[in-house]
Amino acid sequence: MTAHRKNTARNHPAWWAFALHRLSGLTLVLFLPVHLFVLSRALEDGNQLDHFLTWADTPVVKLAETALVVLFAAHMTGGIRLLAVEFLPWQDRQKTFIAVGVGVALATGLVFLLSAFSGGA
Repeated sequence: MTAHRKNTARNHPAWWAFALHRLSGLTLVLFLPVHLFVLSRALEDGNQLDHFLTWADTPVVKLAETALVVLFAAHMTGGIRLLAVEFLPWQDRQKTFIAVGVGVALATGLVFLLSAFSGGA
């Protein structure tokens, strides 16, 4: 494969959708053990849970949670896109589906963020 062809492939929206799907999946895989560890600590000692909940109410943690929600939504919409690629013939409108998937992921994160800072989460 020539360098020009390789660069063209990486500039395609489908490649960026693949990269976002892979990155979001890896991030979620790294988050899951940490989440399970925190839950196990909370089950062992109620005071640790109270301390964690106080820490989790800080703006930095809420922003990090928002990033996780966006990554989860991106991973979910990326998975739906992969199903479409597997079962539907390629059409130029699939680029639109990629854009819609990214928009849904970002909108989900924005709703979560607004909810987190308004006291709803």
